[in-house]
Amino acid sequence: MTDVVAFDVDGTLTVRDCVLPFMSRVGGMGALISASAASAPALVTRRRDEVKAHFCRRVFSGRDVAEVDHIAQDFATKVARSWLRRDTLARLRWHQEVGHEVVLVSASLRPYLTHLATHLEITHVLCTDLSQKDGVYTGELEGANCRGRAKVSRLQSWASDRGLAADLAWLSHAYGDSAGDREMLSHAARAHDVSREELEQTC
Repeated sequence: MTDVVAFDVDGTLTVRDCVLPFMSRVGGMGALISASAASAPALVTRRRDEVKAHFCRRVFSGRDVAEVDHIAQDFATKVARSWLRRDTLARLRWHQEVGHEVVLVSASLRPYLTHLATHLEITHVLCTDLSQKDGVYTGELEGANCRGRAKVSRLQSWASDRGLAADLAWLSHAYGDSAGDREMLSHAARAHDVSREELEQTC
């Protein structure tokens, strides 16, 4: 079978976090300041999933899906042009050239990540989803924030749809840069912590 390769996005494929800059584009700095105040207790105790839920609620609640998608397209273009890491992008392209199946597995938000995946010629995107109803975002997450154990769960669900084993034995490479990637990296035949190494073009 074709080797499957999983890439985190923020800090792995990009040189910086993308979530807050995107939220700022959608809701403005006022929404971020309000969200920071509302999530202060969770920020202090580093409850990341709860913090993200607060921010998404403040920024996306009541937002028109089509309007956000337009912002997301422009934002993804900016990321593709200016925020990608050269070393990990070169490695991603190498995997594609040799015929590996590349999957993005990220806590980033689907509105812009889907467009970034198009820029990168990637079909499969597992990420944090936003709930919507009647063409409007509700402000709630659709399922879990895609970090930590949730990354493994999402890969297992993706595998199940394709008749692949749930133990992820088919995962040949995984790339990440943070604690939120450790579980995913632990399941790969070859794990790459890009916070500790600059990658060669091939492996």
